Amino acid sequence: MTTLGAVFRPQLAPERLRSVCQVADSSGLEQLWLWEDCFREGGISTAAAALAWTERVRVGVGLLPVPLRNVAVTAMEVASLHRMFPGRPVVGVGHGVQDWMEQVGARAESPVTLLREYLVALRALLAGERVTTDGRYVRLDDVALDWPPEAPGAQVLAGATGPRSLRLSGEAADGTILTALTGADGVRTARKLVEEGRRAAGGRAAEPHSVVVYLLAATGPDAAARLRAELAAEGVESVPGLGAAGDAGAVAEAVERLAEAGADTVVLQPTGDEPDPEGFVRFVAEEVRPLVS
Repeated sequence: MTTLGAVFRPQLAPERLRSVCQVADSSGLEQLWLWEDCFREGGISTAAAALAWTERVRVGVGLLPVPLRNVAVTAMEVASLHRMFPGRPVVGVGHGVQDWMEQVGARAESPVTLLREYLVALRALLAGERVTTDGRYVRLDDVALDWPPEAPGAQVLAGATGPRSLRLSGEAADGTILTALTGADGVRTARKLVEEGRRAAGGRAAEPHSVVVYLLAATGPDAAARLRAELAAEGVESVPGLGAAGDAGAVAEAVERLAEAGADTVVLQPTGDEPDPEGFVRFVAEEVRPLVS
């Protein structure tokens, strides 16, 4: 069965998160996703609050930009979330938006190299291993977590768009996160590239690898106009199959198309001008979810 989620966009003030979490938990939403967008809200701090304010919903962070974070710090924080809220956090990392990384003096000359080194070290630390590595960007000397996640440990997803990063995700991550500008054909292509990376990594081809894709969605009487405006703001002309606007049936059909293309989890992303974030979460959980197989 396809897993369904919704995004709390960081354009909303942090104090708005609690009410959205409460609706997500009470309505039966499967996953609530958060973003660490510069320079809005921290991914780990909001995830910790969301997990503490809820009882059952899984909370995803998609994603943490690795140039901003020492890998040991990320490992400690992710491990703490898994120890305190077993089975509920889902954490993804990526090389970040390069313009933002430039603003804070953290831009890497080779973002893919950084992400590769980071994924290998982060997964090893979360698996309870003692790590020594001297890479181009990631350097650890005899580092191990005192409180790693309990078995089976914590999965690490990677945000990826281009062919190199998609292959890397298959090779070095436990799952892949795709942006809302990915249609069904894009999911199929991403799956193919991820599988190439998994085969290149040898034994990884037999391990599960989840694909999470965001789906830009709008509902209500002005849904189509809001969706077009959001895509235009991203520099994208309205493309059939990219995004969904309309009632629960229309949105569910778009979810099914992505699932058939290879998405395991579809996370509905409201437009930036969504007037009722709590209502959007309830719409996803109570109206769309029953229509998705």
